[in-house]
Amino acid sequence: MIKILQQRDLNLNKIRTSASGSTAAYTQVVQEIIQNVQVSGDEALKEYTKKFDGAALTTFKVTAAEIEAAITACDPAFLTVLKKAQRNIAAFHEKQKDNGFMLEKQGAIMGQRVIPLAKVGIYVPGGTAAYPSTVLMNVIPAKIAGVKKIVLVTPPQPDGTVTPAILAAAKIAGADEIYKVGGAQAVAALAYGTQTIPAVDKVTGPGNIYVATAKRLVYGKVDIDMIAGPSDVLIIADKTAKPAYLAADLLAQAEHDVNAQAILVTTSQEIAEATAQEVRTQTANAPRREIMTASLKKNGCIIVVPNLAAAFEIADEVAPEHLELCIEEPFAALDAVKNAGSVFLGHHTPEVLGDYLAGPNHTLPTEGTARFYSPLSVADFQKRSSYLYYGKEALKEVSDDVILFAKTEGLFAHANSIKVRKGV
Repeated sequence: MIKILQQRDLNLNKIRTSASGSTAAYTQVVQEIIQNVQVSGDEALKEYTKKFDGAALTTFKVTAAEIEAAITACDPAFLTVLKKAQRNIAAFHEKQKDNGFMLEKQGAIMGQRVIPLAKVGIYVPGGTAAYPSTVLMNVIPAKIAGVKKIVLVTPPQPDGTVTPAILAAAKIAGADEIYKVGGAQAVAALAYGTQTIPAVDKVTGPGNIYVATAKRLVYGKVDIDMIAGPSDVLIIADKTAKPAYLAADLLAQAEHDVNAQAILVTTSQEIAEATAQEVRTQTANAPRREIMTASLKKNGCIIVVPNLAAAFEIADEVAPEHLELCIEEPFAALDAVKNAGSVFLGHHTPEVLGDYLAGPNHTLPTEGTARFYSPLSVADFQKRSSYLYYGKEALKEVSDDVILFAKTEGLFAHANSIKVRKGV
């Protein structure tokens, strides 16, 4: 089911190839959706919601009564877990707050202000796939950043309702407005606004290929977090690892969808073989067996390497979304990691802890983009603005330098802007 490779047989280029493919094939149809929403607003949203979600809606905004009904419908034990997760996530993200700075030097004052975005839109997948964890991971850092209006959009179910767990999470996290609309049309509504849905400054949150394409197309009109692809995990294991744990974590990733990527890199041939057997055993009666099997066949593998140094080289080349260090001394090896969205240390820290409850954000760079992207954070919901003040004497001190710089660049009006103040 999952192949075992020796390092000499490894084709890193194949592993790094995007599993989701290009959004180019979807550009035309998504562009048409965006343009229709720009022109027709709510009427276009009604048409697409009926067509794609099977729901005939006359209004989109979720009412307070619907939210209260959803909370009542939720398992009280799950609500308790949601609140615990909210506290953990908030505590972690509070540490990310940045208050800017100011410098004073010889009559000059300069600094940087940190300003929250005014309005942000959060996209949350819905319908048959509902992720309340996505609500928490996107809304909470926006709230901590100081965003004044957090607008959440999520596809309705065919009966026009929203999955109760999503509404409960939105209430607990602090979303200000919730609308029953999904797909590329929801991204367009957030970017350009409709009669009902306000235009925002930034759109965050995962979605299918149509949502990803729409985010790419509206970027520039609004900011976006990232273009998220299929989820992935890379596990580094030494001889102290437990094959049952390793197999369980590979399968947890593989059950996302057939394009998910699950890779184990180990220094032990024995561990590799035992883990492959565990994968077969644990998959036998799994509810999502077909998805797991297809994912592992397409993108999964176990790689045997001579030492941990080789394992870390592969990990940095792959730049995984999730990196598990199932080794004897994980903290000692942490500095060896250069490219990873989030790192999970030790035998008792499975990646799923980060998905739901622990605190660090689970919105992470996928498909090797951890080389240059970071996890979603409070900073993603803020902008930075610099300021500068020079007194008369401070300006006089640097006038000749600025004039010379401007003349060297051939910008004589720039030089004159200083000259008129200098009295030349």
